[in-house]
Amino acid sequence: MPEGHTLHRLARLHQRRFAGHPVAVSSPQGRFADAAVVNGRVLRRASAWGKHLFHHYQGGPIVHVHLGLYGAFSEWEREDGQTVPEPVGQVRMRMVGTEYGTDLRGPTVCEVLDAAQVDDVVARLGPDPLRADADPVWPWARISKSRRPIGSMLMDQTVIAGVGNVYRNELLFRHGIDPYRPAQKVSEEEFAAAWADLVALMKVGLRRGKIVVVRPEHDHGAPSYAPGRPRTYVYRRAGEPCRVCGEVVRTAVLEGRNVFWCPTCQI
Repeated sequence: MPEGHTLHRLARLHQRRFAGHPVAVSSPQGRFADAAVVNGRVLRRASAWGKHLFHHYQGGPIVHVHLGLYGAFSEWEREDGQTVPEPVGQVRMRMVGTEYGTDLRGPTVCEVLDAAQVDDVVARLGPDPLRADADPVWPWARISKSRRPIGSMLMDQTVIAGVGNVYRNELLFRHGIDPYRPAQKVSEEEFAAAWADLVALMKVGLRRGKIVVVRPEHDHGAPSYAPGRPRTYVYRRAGEPCRVCGEVVRTAVLEGRNVFWCPTCQI
């Protein structure tokens, strides 16, 4: 599932390519019936909160997209300013501007909302570390009182919005925290350091378009867990030696998601 920085990159890209002009919106697949509501309207702006993307159109309607596990946008350019390629596969939503187009396939959510409904979506989310208004006081208040494992709390979008499994596992390793440690046993100092690090890591992901979590002094040895994927400390490295201490990286299922950790480096 794409993590929060990916949605912010999409919002920036769509803002740059489509905002300020009428956009042709359709549903080649036919499953986004409300495409007609925004078709031909001017896209005012695109924004993101956590793993949610919003396209704000003139007159009030807002397209809300959550990619889920399988959703993805494919971007394309109208090379001569006119050609629009035929849709390939099950395209839920197609946006066509003057120079660019984008096709959305496989999202969990693609719907038209009004401003009040968007507010309801956002109200259910925790602060987004990539937003300037993100306030760590809210997640700390939840974490400091919870007996749930900290590894569960970090993936709870009502606590912090935008953190996925890679950032969750890697952040806990970087701060030496066992994912099964009860959240209320994480000190305020530990949380403050982890929050600041999370903000910095996600900003790097936003800027570079990829997750970078391994410190330069550890960026050697075993390659990434798959071609084109980030080099990680523990994520998807079960059974391999820890990059720092050499202990075997472990894995287990925590509330339905795989968690990875080093039993020596994380306590």
